[in-house]
Amino acid sequence: MARTGRPREFDRDKALDAAMTLFWAQGYEPTSLTQLKSCMGHISPASFYAAFGSKEALFREVVQHYLATYGQVMAPLWDENLIPRDAIERALRGSARMQASRTHPCGCLVVSGASNCSPENEAVQALLAAERQRTRTGIRVCVERALARGELRDCATTAALPDIFATFFHGMTCEARDGMTSTHLDAAITSLLTLWDANALLTTP
Repeated sequence: MARTGRPREFDRDKALDAAMTLFWAQGYEPTSLTQLKSCMGHISPASFYAAFGSKEALFREVVQHYLATYGQVMAPLWDENLIPRDAIERALRGSARMQASRTHPCGCLVVSGASNCSPENEAVQALLAAERQRTRTGIRVCVERALARGELRDCATTAALPDIFATFFHGMTCEARDGMTSTHLDAAITSLLTLWDANALLTTP
């Protein structure tokens, strides 16, 4: 009798990458367990549940994986070694390049991964809403640092800057998915930053 070979070893990291790509492309609810198991190497239900527990648990792990990789474009917002304006500009331009890249699904997983969820999946939607709020907080911290450093005038326009930049950050997902290139997004960012510059105060070196 012919001997069967050893079963192929399950590569958890590759499976997680594949699941991230699928969730990123389709969103949480439209992605089925059947699709997930197929893209993750045609793993069995037993292997899936043993490795990840559930679809929701897998998605939560995918989000953390995304934040630790592609999501690192937002890290400048929290780098206090950067001048506040530079921190926001680096995050904007880095996010634009990442979201418009054709080497992975376009847009941002945190923005588009769980929209219009049914009531039973509100926890998943809340997970990404909390991450989007973290971006808003990071932008606001940069603006507050600039005010404290005397780099921005304290006025109504400056007070609106965090909301303006956050809206642009999150809106880039729709534009990237509709085919806008990083070159066009970059040009838009240059224009957007004139709002900061128009309210900048001259400081002595």
